Amino acid sequence: MDLVKKLVAGEKALRRWLWASLVCNMAIVVTGAIVRLTSSGLGCPTWPKCTDESYVPHPESGIHGLIEFGNRTLTFVLIAVALGAFFAAWVNRGRRSTLWRLTLGIGIGIPFQGVIGGITVWSGLNPFVVALHLLLSVVLIVACVLALRIGYRVVPTPVGRAARLVVVATFASSMLSIWVGTVVTGSGPHAGDLDAVRTGFDIEIVSRLHGLSAWLVVACTVASLWLLHGTGRPAHATRLLLGTVLLQGVIGYTQYFLGVPAWIVALHMVGMTLVAAASAWLLFSTAGSPAAPTTTDPSRSVHDEPGTD
Repeated sequence: MDLVKKLVAGEKALRRWLWASLVCNMAIVVTGAIVRLTSSGLGCPTWPKCTDESYVPHPESGIHGLIEFGNRTLTFVLIAVALGAFFAAWVNRGRRSTLWRLTLGIGIGIPFQGVIGGITVWSGLNPFVVALHLLLSVVLIVACVLALRIGYRVVPTPVGRAARLVVVATFASSMLSIWVGTVVTGSGPHAGDLDAVRTGFDIEIVSRLHGLSAWLVVACTVASLWLLHGTGRPAHATRLLLGTVLLQGVIGYTQYFLGVPAWIVALHMVGMTLVAAASAWLLFSTAGSPAAPTTTDPSRSVHDEPGTD
């Protein structure tokens, strides 16, 4: 019991668990992409077992079975980390806290994500189910970012109504771009298995739509940067997002013009998780306030929700 308390007691321990939860939920997106890019999506052809006879892959499954089984195993790592964050929130903030409820939701989302993963296998890697599997991971990443901000007791900076609307539009356009990206993935060559079906959409058209959605994110981010100039943390968050989006754009156009090589697609997936986290960080850095001052004290950081945590 003393060991458990040492692992979860204290603000530093709480924040370590919250960081671990965010990193793990980002990492499993990348490992899932590796499964797809190596055509290992049906390396374990059933679920929850790997084969009809066994929970682990047979030697006949080869490297594809090992890759798919390894990705499935990582789900237990996510569950363990989510439990750590949950108990740390319980010990340090109490059962009535926003953070406790949020970590509980994240913890429930992870096994639910595993079920969606099983449905992708049952569906023969249907691209729309695969997209849902990815988008749920994005939701968990956004939730983990919010948990981190609450864990650090950072107060959202009040900004004017116009600035807040543009920030929300920036986040929404980022999510839109990620969703269109899943359509591109479902229409492209890396299906996860040689026999997996594709969406049937024209890859050139959906790729251009994805490109347009990415430029929309850039435009909204630049507008946010202009409106949030001098606001401290929100301005820093906007610059971070802009740099991340531009880097992701370079990777995206590179993979397009090089014919979508697998290793660049993997980098693009890393960039996608960073864009999701950075856009969520910006969203939670601000709060609407019609009478908000044009500048705020960037050192303001006390309690996130007085009376709840």
